[in-house]
Amino acid sequence: MRVIATVAAKDLRVTGRTRDTLLATAFFAGLVLLVLGLALGGGGRTPDQTAALAAGAIWTALALAAAVGAQRAFAQEQEAGALEQLLAYPGPHGALYLGKLLGVLPPLLLVAALTLPVGLVLFGAAETGRAVPWAALALTAALGVLGFASGTTFYGSITVNLRAREALLPALAFPILVPAVIATVKATTLLLTGGWSAEVATWLTFLAAFDLGTVILATLLFPAAAEG
Repeated sequence: MRVIATVAAKDLRVTGRTRDTLLATAFFAGLVLLVLGLALGGGGRTPDQTAALAAGAIWTALALAAAVGAQRAFAQEQEAGALEQLLAYPGPHGALYLGKLLGVLPPLLLVAALTLPVGLVLFGAAETGRAVPWAALALTAALGVLGFASGTTFYGSITVNLRAREALLPALAFPILVPAVIATVKATTLLLTGGWSAEVATWLTFLAAFDLGTVILATLLFPAAAEG
């Protein structure tokens, strides 16, 4: 726990001082939303179609933003020549992964808190006459961001020493994140069209199980990935 807290606190301090990762992630998510809004915007859709379109665009933006944010998880040590010292830090290597994950999560959650309402307004999903279930959407966003961050942070450790890591990380991570993308889009669409239901609870339960399994598996596999 001490290693996890130390690594996470160090990353959060760096993020708070430089803000480059946070700004880059927020800018990228906003750019994706804007491009999708311009390409897919327009009237003539039913409220259900509008909700599905908004959910797909929002979670596409957040998935891509998670890859951008996770690239910096280990790259900052690699660029400073301190990656070997980080891996030599006393304690289990799995704790380094969990510390990095906790360092990546808060900026991504902040980006999600901005992206979700902006995306709903941009695509008109918040103007369908239905009450927006913000609490349930916040839970969905928290579980979705955790799933994205856990997968991209792990693959960030694998690709950190590769020249083409910016291209390889999404290519490796996104196939693994397909279940999380499907669950978040489905849950968000159902919440926007009908509010809380048993089907929403099923999707969120599946998403929570995916998050837990990904975190556990990545923690167990991280020592082998770090040594490689």
